[in-house]
Amino acid sequence: MSDHAVLHVKGRVLVGPDDGDVRDELWVVGGRISYDRPAGVRDIRTVEGWVLPGLVDAHCHVGLGAHGPVDADVAEKQALTDREAGTLLIRDAGSPSDTRWVDDREDLPKIIRAGRHIARTRRYIRGYAHEIEPDELVAYVDREARRGDGWVKLVGDWIDRDLGDLSACWPREAVRAAIAQAHRLGARVTAHCFAEDSLRDLVEAGIDCIEHATGLTEETIPLFAERGVAIVPTLVNIATFPQLAAGGESRYPRWSAHMRRLHERRYDTVRAAYDAGVPVYVGTDAGGSLAHGLVAGEVAELVTAGIPAVEALSATTWGARDWLGRPGLTEGAPADLVVYESDPRADVRVLAAPRRVVLNGHVVG
Repeated sequence: MSDHAVLHVKGRVLVGPDDGDVRDELWVVGGRISYDRPAGVRDIRTVEGWVLPGLVDAHCHVGLGAHGPVDADVAEKQALTDREAGTLLIRDAGSPSDTRWVDDREDLPKIIRAGRHIARTRRYIRGYAHEIEPDELVAYVDREARRGDGWVKLVGDWIDRDLGDLSACWPREAVRAAIAQAHRLGARVTAHCFAEDSLRDLVEAGIDCIEHATGLTEETIPLFAERGVAIVPTLVNIATFPQLAAGGESRYPRWSAHMRRLHERRYDTVRAAYDAGVPVYVGTDAGGSLAHGLVAGEVAELVTAGIPAVEALSATTWGARDWLGRPGLTEGAPADLVVYESDPRADVRVLAAPRRVVLNGHVVG
């Protein structure tokens, strides 16, 4: 499609989750959405189907490999894989790579960065994070809040090798001061948390989101709901827990058993959080050891956990974009959208096979 062409998208445009939010068509003019037919245009390309806003992966790592940062060509392939899956907005939940060059590429997904992970010394995957002690936490949060795009990522818990199990990484007062500093700078804070014991301190310290959240219990779920703390369950990643547990069983049997318990109750945990009113969003944890392009699988996992299909869709479309402060299919918004053969509200598995992907008004897939 030439720079002067107009894209006509027709069928069923799902502007929102309700039947009243469905439009019959939209136009893309100059890379932006319009619901008014442009006058005097001859060069028109038509795309038909069921239309959603570009999907959101709210926990993804572009520029991260199994051993730390990767070259730009690898990061580009990661981003393209996500794009092909319909993911057009990424909240990069921690990366040691500088991916600002992606912002200059109209053919790659938009990225909201959380800077680099901040972890306790020797308490995370080697090569991924700043590894520091509690008295340095505020300074590093300040640094990453200034470098990121409105988010900071902490590692809230990890295996303590002396204990032989997961345990919280930060003292209560350290996280309280660090989160307060991030908020002063206008940034939100999220944290990697598998286990139970770090959650209350983080939420009471004012954290905005928890990644994975497998350690939620009937005691902490009401606290999350009361404070409006979101979770990004990354169930496609939690599916790897049995394999991880098997690999560490001989050396850390207590940790291994704990990981299996968290895995076994993963669906119940997510459903209980959703039922209590905790905001739930889609994230895959792509990067590191997990493949990119898994957003459709994560939505299907949320449905398996018992979240209604339309709510699971919202967690990667309308609701997720609102949470991250980015527009959907609204008048004048960048034309980032995905077109499907049939209604994804009826069967979320449709997400695995986009008919067309439109990014910044260009058909890219």
